[in-house]
This record gives sequence, C-alpha cells and structure tokens, in this order.
Amino acid sequence: MEEDLEIQEEFGKQFYKIRDVADMLDVAPSTLRYWEMEFPEIKPRRSQSNQRYYRPADIRVLRMINYLVRIKGLRIEAAKEEMAKNRKNVSRRMEVIDLLTDTRDRLEEMLSALNKRR
Repeated sequence: MEEDLEIQEEFGKQFYKIRDVADMLDVAPSTLRYWEMEFPEIKPRRSQSNQRYYRPADIRVLRMINYLVRIKGLRIEAAKEEMAKNRKNVSRRMEVIDLLTDTRDRLEEMLSALNKRR
C-alpha cells in the first residue's frame, strides 16, 4: 500500500487514459493494447464505456516493458522471461538510466546557458 502511494506521488494522478500513457512512453496506443495482452500483470481498469484507465503501478510495468523491448531490443518472449526472472533488477536498471538521462539533460541545459553568456 505504501508503494502505491509512492508510485502515485511519482506520477501525480491515480489514473491515466491510454493516450496519456502512450504519450509518456512515446508509443502508439495499439502497442499498449498489445503489451496488455502479452503481459498479464498489466490490468488497467475499465470505465462503463470500456475506456482503459492505467494506474501508476501499471505505468511502471509498462515502462519496464518499454525499456526491455524498445531500448534494450529484446523480443517479447525474452522480455517476459526477464520480467519473470529478474524484475527487481530490470526496475533498478531502468531507474538508473532515467536518472542518468535526466542528469545529462540538466547538464546540457546548463552548458547551453553558459554558452549563451559568452
């Protein structure tokens, strides 16, 4: 339960529509629907009109899948295996990459600001 609150704080909202999640991950909504079929741990809630609502925990799993499939280049079956065997390690590696990417972006912004001052 505490982890759910932590995840919710990270993302800011309790539920996200498929378009919002697709934009976050830079993938098509159809990709998310496909991953949903392939990875049973992704279970978005549905409205009465059948609209998908992803929770922050779902988004965290989708981010791991995105990392394994799109960034690391694994096939779906290999990504499933990796998630089953080593989920905690995948999560940690993804977090480190996110942290390094954010740090690089901030450093590039600082460098750009310094170059403008010259």
